[in-house]
Amino acid sequence: MKQDKIYAGLNNDTYGGLTPTGNIIRDAWLFDILPQDQTCDGWALGRIQEVYDKVYAAWEPYGHMVSLLPDELKSRHSEIYDTAVKRARELGWDPDLLDE
Repeated sequence: MKQDKIYAGLNNDTYGGLTPTGNIIRDAWLFDILPQDQTCDGWALGRIQEVYDKVYAAWEPYGHMVSLLPDELKSRHSEIYDTAVKRARELGWDPDLLDE
C-alpha cells in the first residue's frame, strides 16, 4: 500500500501558502467549504484533492472567474488574497522573480 503524501499546512507551505495548494484552501474558505482557521496541517494530499473537487464545483457557476462573483464573494476574495499576498511578501515572495 502506497503511503499518501502529507501536506505541511498553509502556514508552513512556501511563502505562507502562496501556492496552488494554498489557493485551494483559500478558495475553500471563500465558499465556506472549510472554516477560515483550517490550514490543513498534516492532511493527506488525497484529502486536499477532495477539497479541490468541491472548490472546483463551487467556482463553476462563476466560470472560475473572480470578476463574475457576486459582490459579497468578490469582497471576501479580495480580503483573503490581499492578506495572503501581504504575508507572502513579508516572507520574501517577489512576483517579479521567476519561480526556480
